[in-house]
Amino acid sequence: MSGGRHVAIIGAGAVGVISAIEALREGHRVTLIDPGEPGGEQAASYGNAGWLASHSVIPPAEPGVWKKVPGYLMDPLGPLAIRWSYLPKALPWLIKYLLSGWTAARVEKTAFALRDLLKDAPLLHRKLAEEAGVPELVERNGVMHVFPSRGNFDNDLGWRLRKKVGVEWLELNADEMRQREPDLHPRYTFGVVVEEAGRCRDPGAYVAALANHAIASGAKHVRAKATGLKLSGNKLVAVVTETGEIPCDAAVVAAGARSKQLTASVGDPLPLETERGYHVMIENPESGPRSSMMASDAKMVVNWTNKGLRAAGTVEIAGLEAAPNWKRAEILRNHLLGMFPKLPKDIPASRIKTWFGHRPSMPDGLPCIGHARASRDIVYAFGHGHVGLVGSARTGRLVAQLLSGKQPEIPLAPFAPTRFL
Repeated sequence: MSGGRHVAIIGAGAVGVISAIEALREGHRVTLIDPGEPGGEQAASYGNAGWLASHSVIPPAEPGVWKKVPGYLMDPLGPLAIRWSYLPKALPWLIKYLLSGWTAARVEKTAFALRDLLKDAPLLHRKLAEEAGVPELVERNGVMHVFPSRGNFDNDLGWRLRKKVGVEWLELNADEMRQREPDLHPRYTFGVVVEEAGRCRDPGAYVAALANHAIASGAKHVRAKATGLKLSGNKLVAVVTETGEIPCDAAVVAAGARSKQLTASVGDPLPLETERGYHVMIENPESGPRSSMMASDAKMVVNWTNKGLRAAGTVEIAGLEAAPNWKRAEILRNHLLGMFPKLPKDIPASRIKTWFGHRPSMPDGLPCIGHARASRDIVYAFGHGHVGLVGSARTGRLVAQLLSGKQPEIPLAPFAPTRFL
């Protein structure tokens, strides 16, 4: 199979626009299909925490997490909340989610697969940012994890597995942390710095710049909502949208949390769910971290962006249509104020911005990257959960390799959509 196919890429988020760039590089013609503005506030990419964490190899579910489910149901403001009204619909996904992390061996297998996908991601993103003319938006200067005690770190299965897959880090005692982060609350007494990781200064602007780069390189952008895929036998003939059909030779489903309807249209009912996420951002903050960090007790990332100090994290299982629970953003704000005591408690509301969006998540913490069963003209690239931005760089390369019939640069068996079919 040679280049020169007309590829319709459904979704202009991080995965979609990078897939477009890499498909163009392979000699294909590309049409990007998305009803929204690339990098706009409606997109998961926009509200991302901004971490390019190549060490984010641990899936959300770990052994014993099933014991916490009653607490998740009772606490609508906890780090992981499940709305009672959505529980019947979410239950099949939740069962698969719990089973995927039932044993340490299963989590370890996932960690090795994610390491393949994420390794060197900050470098790949840096090169893409340079190509798109926005090198200042991607920094490769490490990230910090902070803990109330050394014990919190030692008892974490995730860090033992990170070591096993080859992640390295620098450990900091309380004095060393205070030298690096003088504004951080003294309750944090142990930290680790993962120097290979990076950050994005403005995820929305980065995705927008990548989309502009793809369009300048020859991609066409069609503002439409895709509703299905049209086949003739095992050959793809068009993407169906609300405004008509777009003829094409190949298609990439990279529509994030809204990919489920598209895969079902060609006979692949995949268990995709949205892990709803929130962020809060303080403009012109009086205090904060010198580096990007994650607080183990708050389960949130704090990252400097060009627009302010952003705190992002937590998960809410409530579907695509339910209204946001803005109290969850208030919890993030309170955690942020608690982490950095020099931040004033009476920051004017005009300087505090909140956001809510949809992480597209498969129950086992691994994205779907591979062909549809009905046709090898269709490539799936969605379901990245908490690693969408960082994982998008290599995913785009893999998509282009699949479109061109080339050997993928990493083993794709762990990401095969057929694992759920």
